[in-house]
Amino acid sequence: MQRDQKLYAGVQLRETRTASGLTQKAFAERLGVSLSYLNQMENNHRPVSAAVVLALAREFAFDLSTLRAGEAARMTADLREALADPVFGAVPPMAELQLIASNAPMLARAVLTLHAAHRESRERLASLDEALGRGDSALLPQPWEEVRDFFHYCDNYIDAVDRAAERFSERAGLAGPDQLENGIAWLAAHGIETRRAPSGPLRHFDAQAQVLHLSARAPLPTQAFQLAHQVALIAHGDLIDATLDLARFRTAEARAICRLGLANYFAGAALLPYRRFLEAAREERHDLEVLAERFGASLEQVAHRLSTLQRPGAKGVPFFFVRVDQAGTITKRHSATRLQFARYGGACPLWNVHQAFETPGRFLRQRAETPDGVRYLCLAREITKPGGRFRAPRQRFAICLGCEIGHAGALVYADDLDIGNAAAFEPIGISCRICERTDCHQRAVPPVEKALRIDPDRRDTLPYGIETQS
Repeated sequence: MQRDQKLYAGVQLRETRTASGLTQKAFAERLGVSLSYLNQMENNHRPVSAAVVLALAREFAFDLSTLRAGEAARMTADLREALADPVFGAVPPMAELQLIASNAPMLARAVLTLHAAHRESRERLASLDEALGRGDSALLPQPWEEVRDFFHYCDNYIDAVDRAAERFSERAGLAGPDQLENGIAWLAAHGIETRRAPSGPLRHFDAQAQVLHLSARAPLPTQAFQLAHQVALIAHGDLIDATLDLARFRTAEARAICRLGLANYFAGAALLPYRRFLEAAREERHDLEVLAERFGASLEQVAHRLSTLQRPGAKGVPFFFVRVDQAGTITKRHSATRLQFARYGGACPLWNVHQAFETPGRFLRQRAETPDGVRYLCLAREITKPGGRFRAPRQRFAICLGCEIGHAGALVYADDLDIGNAAAFEPIGISCRICERTDCHQRAVPPVEKALRIDPDRRDTLPYGIETQS
């Protein structure tokens, strides 16, 4: 059963009132609500209404883009997974976690940081490979984890970078079948020569000679992406640096990793400019192959871009996007939906993304339901990246794009599916150790939150029973 997503923003309301130097009574009058109603909203006992949101913008020039209902949900999911670690003993009730995520987000982030540090320290003791890093890094999250969380809590949408990429795309004619040639012409007009060679790395920029080298072995969408990536570093370095300054990363390594991530973000947004791509996605009903052909992009580029269409005032369908390797390790993840991926480990084995490796070149559709009762339409496909020469290793991944079932009508992939039949939805989870299901035949490890029943005289699908109450 679907549930409406309500907006609780008590922290932002209190901060706005405090910064304005107003009492609760004066603040309530400016917002046009009663004092008791304001008190309930500030304590997250009631959601913020549309009228209050408009009053905040009108009376206090409040940036409405900061009111993201999904952030508290993501943080709640992250807290629940972290606190499922046996070191904490017992997991607080969901209501308490939601209260912390909504009312005390800084405390919630501190708990996640502490747990990440604890986990990192434990893994370093258990694995000699982990000990190859800096001696003091066990006290900090790994740089790549810090960067991952930066994009995670930005909704994977960076407005200033996205808009700059859109403007560049319009000037350079980068969206369409001639994107590579147009990009090369733009670089030439700015004194940079582009050379495409059958050997060498995907991309190498010789700043002194002002020459960009691209691998001719790579598919054309990849070459165009690498060209746009270099444009981001050359022509928009100041914007990227300003964004990095706001992120306040703990280490230079994390900043350097995020710099590449932002350049990748720019490249994707330039090849698939926001307004044109959103309009095309709606027109083509999110047909990935048609969109890939129309914009000269790869299927992975299209699927990933669809998950970033969260511009305030012009949002697309909220998708989740994930990429896994053949071992089931998640290598890319993002969700604008209520489904939040596990921060550590792989994805649920009942999810169709794993089956995609068995049917290369085909789209797999799945109607899935998570333990919280939310239903999704999931679309998975295997992706092979050729090595470019004989005996060169090939990269194989599976990608999955999905949305809550309420948006399925906007997708061509749902046209012949019975989405009204509850029995058609397969049960999936997030991660075995935090999954609430007690009857899953694919469970890999026991759930941390539940007590186990060990009966030496009885064996079922699992070698243990799971208590329905902790």
